[in-house]
Amino acid sequence: MIIDGLKEAGINFVTCLPESLLRPLYTMLDNDPYFEVVYVTNEGEGASIAAGAWLGGKKPILIMENSGIRTSVEALSRLGLSYGIPVLMLMCHRGAVGESTYWGIAHGLTMQPILEAVRIPYVMVRKEEEIKKAIRRGIKHIYSSMYHVAIILSNDITEVEN
Repeated sequence: MIIDGLKEAGINFVTCLPESLLRPLYTMLDNDPYFEVVYVTNEGEGASIAAGAWLGGKKPILIMENSGIRTSVEALSRLGLSYGIPVLMLMCHRGAVGESTYWGIAHGLTMQPILEAVRIPYVMVRKEEEIKKAIRRGIKHIYSSMYHVAIILSNDITEVEN
């Protein structure tokens, strides 16, 4: 669903910091010549590379775990608030009710307050059949607003049974 949604929206450049919940997605991206994929060492770097790709005429997306919003907030604030350079983000939602790891809880507690503090609109996707629509709407919004959008995949979609 995600790969098809990215292609339908014309997204052709992906920056990402791989994490466990979306592991199969990274393999699919690597094996699909349609996408130019750049792996990064932190999410702030990923946001900056996605912004550079956007300036270069690509249609990029930053894929990360929601903890990355804490790491990338300075880059996103500078790019969006200061320069009007949008970044579309796709992230899984660690820390939601039902989280099985102690370290994931903080990700859920801080995600929404940080997104709201820097005025990043977001959509929580709870069903797989909503993914394509969320990506289409997200790409449309970054072009009309010239600001970021976060698409968050709920644990209903990404949950791994332990």
